[in-house]
Amino acid sequence: MALLLLAIAAKEAWTALHLDWNDEAAQLVIEAMGVLAAAVVALQIAQTITEEEVIRTAHISAPTRVRRFLSRFMVVIVVALAIEALVATFRAAHSDSTLLLHAAAMVFAVGALLTGWGLFIHLNRSAEELEPEAMQEAKREDQKLK
Repeated sequence: MALLLLAIAAKEAWTALHLDWNDEAAQLVIEAMGVLAAAVVALQIAQTITEEEVIRTAHISAPTRVRRFLSRFMVVIVVALAIEALVATFRAAHSDSTLLLHAAAMVFAVGALLTGWGLFIHLNRSAEELEPEAMQEAKREDQKLK
C-alpha cells in the first residue's frame, strides 16, 4: 500500500510540474505532500510491526514493550496528522476558507494526541520501575538489531 501511495504522490507531483505554476499546481503539490505523508506512515508502521513481532518475536505485555511499541506508532501518527493539518491549512487558505475550522480541529487533535501520549509515557514510567528486568531485556533485544 505504501508503494502504491508513493506512486500516486509521484503522479500528482509530475502532473503539477506540467501545469502552469499557479494556484492549481501549488494545490497539487500540497496534496502530493499529504499522500506522501500517508505513504511514510504506512512504511513506518510496517517497519515497527516487522521489528517488534517478526525480528524480535516480542510479546507486547511488559510495560517497557508497550511503551516502546506505542511510542514508535504514535510518532508516525502524530507526524502524519501534523503534515495533514498543514496541508489542510494551505488548502483552506488558498481555495476554501470555510475549511479553516476543519484544519484547526486537526491541529487541536495533534495537540491532544501529543498530550495524551506524554501522559501515557509519564504514567508508564512508574510501571517500568516495578519491572527493571524488562527494560534490560528490551535493551539486549535492541543490540540484536544493530
